[in-house]
Amino acid sequence: MITGAVSSLPHFIKAKQIGSKNVTIFPIIKKTDFKEEDVFIKEITTKGDQVQNVRLSEVGGKGLFSSNIEKELQEKKIDIAVHALKDMPAIETEGLRTDTFLERNDPREILITQNKKSLNELKKNAVIGTSSYRREFQIKNIRSDLNCKLIRGNVDTRIKKLKDGLYDGIILSYAGIKSLMIENEVSEIFSTEKIIPSAGQGIISLQCRNNDKEVISILDKINNRDASITAHAERNVLKVLEGDCETAVGAHAIIEGDEIILEAELFSLDGSDRFYEKKSSKIKNAITLGKEVGQILKTKSNNSYKK
Repeated sequence: MITGAVSSLPHFIKAKQIGSKNVTIFPIIKKTDFKEEDVFIKEITTKGDQVQNVRLSEVGGKGLFSSNIEKELQEKKIDIAVHALKDMPAIETEGLRTDTFLERNDPREILITQNKKSLNELKKNAVIGTSSYRREFQIKNIRSDLNCKLIRGNVDTRIKKLKDGLYDGIILSYAGIKSLMIENEVSEIFSTEKIIPSAGQGIISLQCRNNDKEVISILDKINNRDASITAHAERNVLKVLEGDCETAVGAHAIIEGDEIILEAELFSLDGSDRFYEKKSSKIKNAITLGKEVGQILKTKSNNSYKK
């Protein structure tokens, strides 16, 4: 009954037709009356998976990872779309609802190098592989001598390119490494204070049609409270900034008691200037907090992060 669509990300589902041994299927079965045979997965390859030789900003931005899947959702070919939240545009697609989030995986960034060298141990002018302007500027903020070079492809492809000597190091999300169970490859784990991750990093989001009451009632049973609160705070930073793939912005929130603490940074278009803000509020004001932090960064930057 529930269909799920999955992109090339190996452990993410995307719809109301779901049916494989997939981590996203278990909350649906555990917290609802569904059985495993009721849930089917439909695998969907996105344009973002197919484009491997240029930055996403050059060919359509973050929507490349979601547009194909959302189209199937709108056409009622699937019922629930599962996304890596960090790859979704900040503005919701008309007629759809992204308001269900699974428990957050590790949001930190990691470095993989040859011979397990840390960032500070790499040679002068070492080459770091990344496809993200945010990561590039954050790394250069730590070590200005490093050279960042575009790298695309799945995790295995990127590690192979590293071992083939095309790069001295590559930056990846820890969540992706953990999902593939290859933590032994990691050379260094960066704290979220040292490298602020992308908004929503480590969170799986479930999307449905905003008028599908049956599916919404199912998803409401699955939603993780803390992931939902932090996701809304972080993504509202992006909404205020109208961020896209070229916007070098990081946002990360944590919950302590009845308070939420949000830390964010924004870089100018060329990466030469960094703007930082950290604020806290009561949990009930998480969305407002995100908007406030976004507006502060926007004002500080004087729109220097935009073309």
